Amino acid sequence: MDELIVIFTGVPLILFMLFVAPLWLFFHYRSKKSISEGLSDQERHILQDLVAREEQMSERIKTLEAILDAESPSWRERA
Repeated sequence: MDELIVIFTGVPLILFMLFVAPLWLFFHYRSKKSISEGLSDQERHILQDLVAREEQMSERIKTLEAILDAESPSWRERA
């Protein structure tokens, strides 16, 4: 009976330690390394493009609000 307990608990534990644990550690520390490196050049370029678009949209919104204020001063009260 004791031999069966050792077999049913020991074998999966050994297989886990030989195959799963090393892969788990490898992928864990690889992902940690990529996170600590920061943004890639492509991601930085995309972020700069988004910031430029945001600035353009902000200016357009200010212009549209100025036009609406001039043409219909009470438009904000209706919204």
